[in-house]
Amino acid sequence: MGNNIEDSLYCELAEKKLNSSLIFEGSILKLYFDEVKLPNGKTATREKVSHPGAVAVVPVNKNNEVILVKQYRYPIEDVLIEIPAGKLDKNEPTHICAERELHEEAGAVDGKLDHLLTIYTSPGFSDEKMEIYIATGFKEKDNKPDHDEFLSIIKVSMKKCIDMISKGEITDAKTIIGILSAKEYLKKKKQK
Repeated sequence: MGNNIEDSLYCELAEKKLNSSLIFEGSILKLYFDEVKLPNGKTATREKVSHPGAVAVVPVNKNNEVILVKQYRYPIEDVLIEIPAGKLDKNEPTHICAERELHEEAGAVDGKLDHLLTIYTSPGFSDEKMEIYIATGFKEKDNKPDHDEFLSIIKVSMKKCIDMISKGEITDAKTIIGILSAKEYLKKKKQK
């Protein structure tokens, strides 16, 4: 049921799927057109994108720099500054995906991964769940992007990352959430 939501509240708010039609199936996504029964008994339609899930990693090197990637994103027709991230392969554990993406995109290997949090990227239309990690203590090597991935690596101090977020230079949601969470994680770890 609802994640940490009282069962009665969940029942009060939940929509019941009446029927579902697969409209499109691509190599990553599936698009469904569903009819649902609302809590008040009326019906409505919902469009849902089904996604296999993803991970994102905030790699913080020994100089307290975050390794970020600049990457062109076709849907928005712009270059974004992001933390390394990627979709899960079928039945792939999230920490394995995190290690793979770190190596492919940031060239970071043999480090320590700690889970920061789980987010839903766009719950209004997609079921994509993303696990966000922090990576520390890694070795920096050459990155190995996928054949269809073109990116540029930049290293930015944690303080400057926060400034870039407040100035609107970093606008990617997972990156903002990841950096802010990593900053708090490192602060708490330092206090111990």
